[in-house]
Amino acid sequence: MNLIRNLLAIVGLVVIIAIVFAIVRYEPVVHDLKPLAMAYQGLSVEQKDKVRSLIGQMNEVVQSGTYDDGALDTYLNMASTLFETGKSADATVWKIKVDEGLSAEEVEETMKFVANEHNIKNVGELPLYKEIEAMSGQKSRFLKIYMFCNAMTALEMLDYSDAFSAYLPCRVAMVEDKDGQLWLFSLNMDMMIHGGEKLPPALKEEAEGVKEIIQDIMNRGATGEF
Repeated sequence: MNLIRNLLAIVGLVVIIAIVFAIVRYEPVVHDLKPLAMAYQGLSVEQKDKVRSLIGQMNEVVQSGTYDDGALDTYLNMASTLFETGKSADATVWKIKVDEGLSAEEVEETMKFVANEHNIKNVGELPLYKEIEAMSGQKSRFLKIYMFCNAMTALEMLDYSDAFSAYLPCRVAMVEDKDGQLWLFSLNMDMMIHGGEKLPPALKEEAEGVKEIIQDIMNRGATGEF
């Protein structure tokens, strides 16, 4: 109970949105939300006011049908990961384990091959581990960020909302954990695609296409599959 209450108090937005959607969409089974209802009682007056305000706003949105059909699942999945890990960053990314025996160079080569296959440009690389080694004078675990972009798709996204610029370019990070295992990370694009009002059909199709490309780059990179 304390964990739920603390997460509600600290993280707030994603969890509250998930709760609001669940209450509005699944009112007949609201008794299943009893632990969250009890946690709600532990919130401050200001936090409770925000929750009530969001419930009212979300009810209007759901009734109007303006939100994407995948919004509920998107936020519930994020909230589930947040409760499981306690880390907000973990709830907003895709994470894929690299197959044992593959080197960083092999993963990188595969990702670049797949990107080229999909005609998406590798517009930059940031080998942070080298910068860390140069500044610390000590060997660093591998940490490198790869940036991919289709300029025309980016323009379409910006024409819809300049805020999409924060998602550009699409980044894939290859990270060696403390045990020497390589992982690939990228921002979960579902919130961008499904988390708000319905995107124009053409833009949604483009965005889902980019999502498929980035996931293909990651999945095949993690297995070395050319």
